[in-house]
Amino acid sequence: MKITKLVILFNYQKILLGIIVSIVLFGLSFFINSSVFVLLFRVLSVLIILNIIASLVASYILYDNSDLYELNNLKGIIDWNKTKNTILVHASFDPLSKNLEEKYPNLNLTVCDVFGNRHEQEKGIETSKKIFPPNPKEIKIKPHQLPFEDCSQDVILAITALHEILDHDQRVLFFQEAKRVLKNDGLIIVSEQFRDFINFVFFNIGAFHFLSKKKWKKAISEAGLEIAENKKITPFANMLIVRK
Repeated sequence: MKITKLVILFNYQKILLGIIVSIVLFGLSFFINSSVFVLLFRVLSVLIILNIIASLVASYILYDNSDLYELNNLKGIIDWNKTKNTILVHASFDPLSKNLEEKYPNLNLTVCDVFGNRHEQEKGIETSKKIFPPNPKEIKIKPHQLPFEDCSQDVILAITALHEILDHDQRVLFFQEAKRVLKNDGLIIVSEQFRDFINFVFFNIGAFHFLSKKKWKKAISEAGLEIAENKKITPFANMLIVRK
């Protein structure tokens, strides 16, 4: 429940506003003579509450009850015991690096925080860093400039991070840089929610925070890379296996 609690913390103002609007609509329904508007206000009131509950349940399924941060879906694709150099990219939120380093002490892991991402301005980020302390070896990176040598990395992990690169051209530049530093047989693992129907149903306008599958494919293709596999982690998120 750790990450779901953080989701509530980051979105408590929106949640509170939704609850208030729902109560107001339900209350107003008792002062309206039109049966049509009474029904409309009450239905809207119930739908708002149901949407809040649905989004929190979906967040729990995605973040706390899935393979998103366990990476078990990569069995047979990546042998961590034989992997030397790995980059982990995040956006001011790192619940993964500690577990990776504990499970694979011989892994040369470099943790990179995307500079200038939207989470840096959120009020709850300090609390999240208390729950998931930043890796002491963490470095800040710019999307268009990865401080690594050519063909030096076996794996690049980007778990719910790259959607924070808002500009398409910057995303292309990131993937071009990733291609440059990746070994010929290396992999880029991109795990993201898509801007699709199921995320609109559960997260409403929050789905606009993410990118469509088409936009991901376009950025990856323009960088000269290809999606080797698209794996479903939960109904709300996908894992893209990207190769040179």
